[in-house]
Amino acid sequence: MSLQSNSVKPTEIPLSEIRRPLAPVLDPQKIDAMVATMKGIPTASKTCSLEQAEAAASAKELPPVDVLGVRAQGQTLYYAFGGCHRLQAYDRRARETQNVAFPVRCRVLPATPRQIRMYLGSSLDIE
Repeated sequence: MSLQSNSVKPTEIPLSEIRRPLAPVLDPQKIDAMVATMKGIPTASKTCSLEQAEAAASAKELPPVDVLGVRAQGQTLYYAFGGCHRLQAYDRRARETQNVAFPVRCRVLPATPRQIRMYLGSSLDIE
């Protein structure tokens, strides 16, 4: 969660609809801990104490991921530039449950194609 998204109500977006254009650098132990938390088994990691994990595990959910929602070509496109470990944990749970539309808790911040181009440059093909 960031200062910009603190007041935005979380919503669920299917994992398959979230674009992740940047390659993440991941810590497998952190992902394992998050998957366990989603299953209701509190597990500490380098960045999450056991107390924090217990609070999240009781709800069986992770903190929402900040995504940018861009309206283009008659649809909303979702881009995630952070939350890599959480998204990878959701991806693992989606594979375990064989659910390609696995719901991801997100806070959607509105953005324009021009704003997304600041991150992606000319590789972005939306108007």
